[in-house]
Amino acid sequence: MCVHDLVSVEANATPDAVAIVDGDQQVSYRDLDVRANQLAHLLRALGVGPDVPVGLCMGPSVDLAIGALGILKAGGAYVPLDPNYPLNRISGLLETSGTTLLLTRSSLANQVPRGKWRTIIVDGDQPAISHNSRVAPVPQAKPENLAYIIFTSGSTGRPKGVEITHANLLNLSSWHQRAFNLAASDRATLQASPGFDAAVWELWPYLTAGASLHVVDEAVRAMPELLRDWMVAKGITISFLPTALAEQMIDLRWPSATALRVLLTGADTLRRYPRADLPFTFVNNYGPTECTVVATSGTIRPDDQPARLPTIGYPIDNTQIHIVDEQLNPVPAGTAGEILIGGAGVARGYLNLPELTVERFVADRFSNERGARLYRTGDLGRFLPDGQIAFMGRIDEQIKLRGYRIEPQEIAAVLDGYSGIKASCVSAYTDDSGEKRLVAYLVPSADTRFSLSELRKFVGDYLPDYMVPSTFVQITELPLSPHGKLDRSALPEPTPSNILDDDCFQAPQSPVEERLASFLTALLRVGRVGRDDNFFNLGGHSLMGAQMIAKIQDTFGVELSLHSLFDHPTVREMSSEIERLVHAKVASMSEDEAQRVLESTQDGMQP
Repeated sequence: MCVHDLVSVEANATPDAVAIVDGDQQVSYRDLDVRANQLAHLLRALGVGPDVPVGLCMGPSVDLAIGALGILKAGGAYVPLDPNYPLNRISGLLETSGTTLLLTRSSLANQVPRGKWRTIIVDGDQPAISHNSRVAPVPQAKPENLAYIIFTSGSTGRPKGVEITHANLLNLSSWHQRAFNLAASDRATLQASPGFDAAVWELWPYLTAGASLHVVDEAVRAMPELLRDWMVAKGITISFLPTALAEQMIDLRWPSATALRVLLTGADTLRRYPRADLPFTFVNNYGPTECTVVATSGTIRPDDQPARLPTIGYPIDNTQIHIVDEQLNPVPAGTAGEILIGGAGVARGYLNLPELTVERFVADRFSNERGARLYRTGDLGRFLPDGQIAFMGRIDEQIKLRGYRIEPQEIAAVLDGYSGIKASCVSAYTDDSGEKRLVAYLVPSADTRFSLSELRKFVGDYLPDYMVPSTFVQITELPLSPHGKLDRSALPEPTPSNILDDDCFQAPQSPVEERLASFLTALLRVGRVGRDDNFFNLGGHSLMGAQMIAKIQDTFGVELSLHSLFDHPTVREMSSEIERLVHAKVASMSEDEAQRVLESTQDGMQP
């Protein structure tokens, strides 16, 4: 059986059980299954069948689950797309995947790109969907067929689509249910971006076990204290959080009566151990997208060895880990080498990239199973005496940033299309606070002067915000090794004297703008912040955004949402939003009360 068959089993067994909760919206297993069946009949009538890709563009929601389940029931493979991606990137991924159908929500209908594909709205009462049979169509997908295609950054300058089969996905779900004793009474979280393969892990192990999924409130998604309180109030029993956020969550004090029993993390190198008084188990996980989300997993205990980084655990069910040298021969125990992954999670390969598939997915010389393959991760690791694995970084130039794997060549390929750039490269550096940032090095054509704001806008039109460099450095030429290759070790460190700045810099113009610029300068560790500088383009991200929101609340007495920060990312826009919220707050107060509130902000705003 495939995962969508198992969801139907749960719907038949416990039709009234809660499947998904999203704010005030609650969907039972019966409703989830019926709506997915009706969508599947429409998709089947439009030609969807085994290995046919269907785009799915929406955030974490009930409709995301219905859309993905409907595609699988039709026999197709879903292609998850983050609606926050630039339109150019979404279009490119749809074209690359060969998608002719795109599912989205009505609220996003005007934001998704137009092209050769047909757009289908899945939420609300859509006659094209709701008039179809409530019974599932005759199954067509088999274990070897594709369940989904998810894109990662590509070293050739274009994203590469990873092809995951139903057999791959079923192994992940089955292991997860066994390893964490999953039951129908469990309540799990749904919050990852669909473009991040953790979203796969958040959906299927729970829906195939009859558990309930709870979409995390957007207002608390990146704010540790509020997220903890939300999870406690909702009775969440198991959750996945990306590494940077999880590290903050394990530093918090939790009520002993919390229902949370397992907190899962992964995507980045874990550098912290949990508090001794946490009432739940903390589990670190590792796995490239090409091996179906998770390949190794291990509980991290407070009394482990703090002198070393937490491990990435042991191989999961039906998975083999080999650590090898450059000739792919096993290295002695305790010696560092490349991590190779074999077993049931290894993907079919890369979509329409046969040469790259052959290069990264190699014959499994350690297996007697016919056709068995190993995935070459490019990651370094070593076996510890107890059989766990220590992660030791990358062999190649790939960068891991906030859970995303980034190929610098993909960013450089976009930069090279900008008028006046003769050559470019992208690297990563770690600032004084320990924050990893992307830096772009640019070699200009003769007499070229760059506009920083235009450069950032150009890159942001093609790449998601986590791939837009926070720093641009202009150099005369790229340093080369004696063999003629780029010598990254010879690239200059970003300094105030070599970082590209805008000649059209506009200083903050009001007391509120000045305070915001001061906050951002300290938080982002940049020389200066202008009133039209974009928080995210300067290197900010959602966790920093949570810190900024807390600072604004302490200073001005109003609370911006993280969504508002995305909508108003410049100092000028943030200032206007703060003033609007402050004046709305005092509108119903007496004159004396209003004056005291305004004066308490110490920002010079007038009633």
